[in-house]
Amino acid sequence: MLDDLDRRIIRYLQAEPGMALPDLAEQVSLTVSRLSRRLEKLESSGVLRGQRAVVDWRALGYEVEVSLRITLDKTFANAFDVFITGAREIPEVIEIQTFLGRVDVRLSVIARDMAHYQEIYRSQILTLPHIADIEALMHVARIKSDESLPI
Repeated sequence: MLDDLDRRIIRYLQAEPGMALPDLAEQVSLTVSRLSRRLEKLESSGVLRGQRAVVDWRALGYEVEVSLRITLDKTFANAFDVFITGAREIPEVIEIQTFLGRVDVRLSVIARDMAHYQEIYRSQILTLPHIADIEALMHVARIKSDESLPI
């Protein structure tokens, strides 16, 4: 699916996503027009999903991150769908993951401080439908957070 040139392009993009097209073209020994065609092909095939800004939420005043492991009451046929629809509407929920097993859903929640987290938890999280159990894990440190793939 990917040739060596595609892999090189992706490696450079992962290392420096904001690299200017002429600079990237020079790094991979292509003209800008050939590089543009390669990038369009990688995007149209779904390998590249576009570029995005990565915002440091701590720089915006959010100091607390809590991971909530949630078990849903699965006696309701649409428990997952209704719960996830509600969770998506909470701005401070920055990640939602679903699992097979005892824990059904994990939410990553950010807050300015513990008082703000308590408000979010009481007024928004606990009002989500079909919750059977919640376990909260307070984040202490992020040791590794890397979206680069070994290509």
